[in-house]
This record gives sequence, C-alpha cells and structure tokens, in this order.
Amino acid sequence: MAQTITSTKDIEFLLHDVFNIADLSKTEKFAEFNKKTVNMIVSEARNLAVKEILPTNIDGDNGCAFEKGKVSTPESFKRAYKLYCEGEWLATADPVEYGGQDMPLMLTAATQELFTGANMAFLMYPGLTHGAAKMILELGTEAQKKIYVKKMFAGLWTGTMLLTEPDAGTDVGALTATAVKNPDNTYSITGNKIFISGGEHDLGENIIHTVLARVEGAPSGTPGISLFIVPKIKVNPDGSLGESNNVVCTGIEEKMGLHGNCTCSLSLDNSVGTLLGEENKGLKGMFLMMNEARFGCGVQAFGQAATSYANAVSYANERIQSPDILAFGQSDAPSQKIINHPDVRRQLLFMKSHVEGLRTLIYYVADCFQKAELDSVSDEEKEICRGLLEFLIPIVKAYTSDKAFEICTQGVQVFGGYGYISEYPQEQLLRDCKITSIYEGTNGIQAMDLLGRKLGMKKGKPFMDLLVEMGKTVTAARSVKALEAMADAVDAAKDKLGETAFILGGVAMSDKILDAFGSATPFLEVAGDVVLAWLHLMRANVASTVLGNGVKEKDRSFYQGQISTAEYYMESHLPVALGKMEAVKKTTASIMATPAEAFV
Repeated sequence: MAQTITSTKDIEFLLHDVFNIADLSKTEKFAEFNKKTVNMIVSEARNLAVKEILPTNIDGDNGCAFEKGKVSTPESFKRAYKLYCEGEWLATADPVEYGGQDMPLMLTAATQELFTGANMAFLMYPGLTHGAAKMILELGTEAQKKIYVKKMFAGLWTGTMLLTEPDAGTDVGALTATAVKNPDNTYSITGNKIFISGGEHDLGENIIHTVLARVEGAPSGTPGISLFIVPKIKVNPDGSLGESNNVVCTGIEEKMGLHGNCTCSLSLDNSVGTLLGEENKGLKGMFLMMNEARFGCGVQAFGQAATSYANAVSYANERIQSPDILAFGQSDAPSQKIINHPDVRRQLLFMKSHVEGLRTLIYYVADCFQKAELDSVSDEEKEICRGLLEFLIPIVKAYTSDKAFEICTQGVQVFGGYGYISEYPQEQLLRDCKITSIYEGTNGIQAMDLLGRKLGMKKGKPFMDLLVEMGKTVTAARSVKALEAMADAVDAAKDKLGETAFILGGVAMSDKILDAFGSATPFLEVAGDVVLAWLHLMRANVASTVLGNGVKEKDRSFYQGQISTAEYYMESHLPVALGKMEAVKKTTASIMATPAEAFV
C-alpha cells in the first residue's frame, strides 16, 4: 500500500461551503483570493506535500546525525526544504513587505495541515523559524526587523525558541541563564538550554535563537526574565555574517518519535545577543506568540491524525479478509474488503468524525484570528472573536492532540498486525503525534489555563459568547426537519456544559480549589466533545442545504456522509460526554485525598 495524505475534498467543503472564504476576496487585502485561486493554492500545496515532502518521512524516521557539535539532517530533507522555501510557503499569511504572501489564515491552516501531514518532523524546521521571525516582527526594533525577518521568512536563516533548562522545565521562572549588559548595549548570554527543536542543523546559513535569560540584578522568578535575539553566527550591522557566537550543540535526544527533527541541548558561553522588547518583560513578549504556537501545535497533531485516517481508509478498501458476517460458516463465501466489516467501519467512522470535527475547529479558530484583525469587522465583533480565541486555544491544543493520538491508535488497529510494523506508516504517525500533547505546555497545563483563566475571563463573557454561537447553529438547524433531533441534542449538551462550567467554576473559587483543578482535564475534554458536536451540526446543516440545492451525483455521497457522520457522533459520543459532565460536576475529592505515600 502506497502512503497517502488527506484528499482536498473536505478541505474545500469547509473553505467554500461552511466558511465561504471567497467572501474575503471582497476586501481589498484579499481581493485576489477568489474560489479558483484558493483551490489552486490548496492543490499546489498537496502536490508539493505528496510528491516531495511525504517521501522524506520514512528517511526522516532514521533520524539526525550528531558529531562534534554538528547536526546533519536526513539527506532527503535538503531538496524538500529548498523547494518549500522556493515556493514561498514559510510565511504565507505574513506581510508582503517582509516576504510574506498576505494569505488568509484559514487557507494557510489548510496548507500547513497538508504539509505537516506529509512529514511533521520536516515541517518543524520552517514552523519554528516562522515562530521566531514572527516574534521579532511583533517585538523587534526596525533595525532588528530589517536584519532578520525577510531572511527568516525566506528560509535562508532558520529560527528557534530557547526556553527550557535542565532544572526549570515548565517552571520557566526558575531558569538560570544570565545576561550581562555590554557597553555597546548588546548582552553576553550564558547558560544551558535543553529540548530545543531545530537548535542545530544544516538546512540554513544561520540559526536565529530567541532566548529567555535573566539580566544581572533583575528580580527573581518570572518578573525578571528578558528575551534576546542570539544568532548562531554573529550578524554584522549590514546583515552579513560574522564569526561564531559560541552557541554550541552538546548533544541531541534519542526520542520515541519525531526522529527527523533534532532535539538539541545547547550551551551558550558569553554569546552575544540583543534585547528583544523590554528588559524584564521577556515572558510577556513570549506569551504574545503563545496562542499562535499552541494553535500550530494543534495543527501538527491534526495533520498526523488526518494522514492516519487517509491511510486507514485506503488500506480498508484494499485489504480483503474474511467473508461477510452473515455468511460465516458457508464454505464458498467470498472474502470481503475489510471496510465492509462492522467493527472496521466503526473504527473508520470514529476516525472520520473526529478528523472532520477537529478540522472544522481549526478552521473556525483560524477564522477568529482573521476577523480579529480585519478592518471590515466591527470593534464589537473583533472583541468577540478575541474572546472566542482565548477560550478555544487550550481546546485546540490539548483536545486536538489527545484526540489525534486516539485517531492514530485506531489507525494502527485498522491495519491489524501490519499497523505495528515499520513497513507501514501507521506506527510512525502514532509515535510522532504523541509529542504534541507534551510540548508547548502539557495538556494538563492547558486544562488548568482553561479553568483557571479562560473560563472566568471578563466575567465569563468569552464562554457565554461561545454558547451563543452554538445557539445560533441550533436555531438554524432546527429549520431542517431531518436535523431536529441533532439540534435538540446539541442544545441540551450546550446547556449542560454551561451548568457544568458554573458548578466547577464555583468550586474553583472556594476552599476546594484543588479538587476543582483535579477535574480541569475532564472539563476540557467535555468542552471539546460539545464543541465538536456543535461543529458537526454546523457541517450537517450546510450539507443539507447543498443537497437541497442539487449536487452532481458523484458528490452526493460526500454530502450525505456529512449528515450520517454527524448522526453517528451525536448517538455514539455525545451521550458519553453528558455522562462525563456528571462526573465533572461532582469534582471528586478523592484525587487530593489520596496520600502521596499511597502511590506504591
């Protein structure tokens, strides 16, 4: 079986039928992005992903080589990276003046899904570069922007973020890296950083590190952290390269997956850096990019899940094994494609319903990002979009990565024994996907953020706005007789989610706060479950409208499948979410009541 990635059918359904991205072409900024152009971009992205990036995935799993402080990436990555940069895919949604394409964010999300679904380890190199360059674009001086951003967006120079230290981990405030100010207003940075993805490699001329460190004499903890630009090779004022900057790779990690992306330990020894933003406000600066980084993490996880599903569908349509269950015992009964067996069909429908629901969530959040910045959107709607973003980002990051891992697990199962061996792609997707629930803030941290910060933000307005948006979809769906039962189910789940949030939020404000946070992860899970139910109802409503307007016979099964997939989700997964909400409302005290000594 040849490896594959997702088709563009569902992507185009979302872009055009559900979110009507062509509406953006009515604005001056996005005038060129009509339906034909959008489809051409998606098609070109998939061609590059399938023909050039996907073939590097197996090679990438062999890993990077480390020798004498130097890291060599898999050989196949060189050509793919060159073509990716030449196609100007690295900064598609960024300003043209810095080498970007000013592409709609939802379209960028669609292309990144395809690329990361082809090889997540490879895509991390340009992905991290974009994050570092975007940080300089947001926080840097005009001189810093001029020197760094264009070359990074072009992929000539790559970028990283140096946060984690051996004894600091998630507690960034405990970092020990120091910065001493020099007479020329540069800083000498000294310290050790670990788990740095793409911290040393051979894909670009230079690596631009964004580094958290504490200026000599600054306050302890997070208030005393500053952010610096520290290039691997010093950069002269005219943008040319100088001498080495004493940023040394001391080793790379041996990991469960993601072997094609080097995870480095770096040592900085009086490495010269320039302040990015203001002294002692480095963490605030870093957090400006956190929503984008966590959104990107969700896209990474989703890309693995979508590819696993595409492989599973392909395999199930090829693999012939066992007769129809109704023909068991008949010696002459022919064997069937396994897609016809009920349990395999169930596994595929689990994958399909979650892949399509998560894709819709990602595109919806991308649309919120976009509307929050558009001049044509009212200030009130912008504020609503920003609030929805804040509430949904922990769900995009944590719920998507958790469900993506489950989807990849089912993808292995569909292949049976072949899914467990390296000859087939499913086991690598499962291994690679797992990291997405760990980095950019573990999923437990996302859950605490949702409960501790986002739920009560602005007196609960973002959460209430989300319930209002759900209510609008319910009202629209109730006008379609075939969708009434699903609309009622989503409406009931929406109300119960509101009730659950109110109860859990109240406990979090009481002396039982630790018990409340013991239920933070289950609350995020049920919030994600209900959000997916809402989005499936949205999809089913749109599909029903399209069917009512008449479609080509070859497309009918796709749109009918949207309705049956939504029905499956409402009947098989939403009832489970309702039960989980009952458990969340009880905020069990047993978690914190169990003595630490009892874990033996």
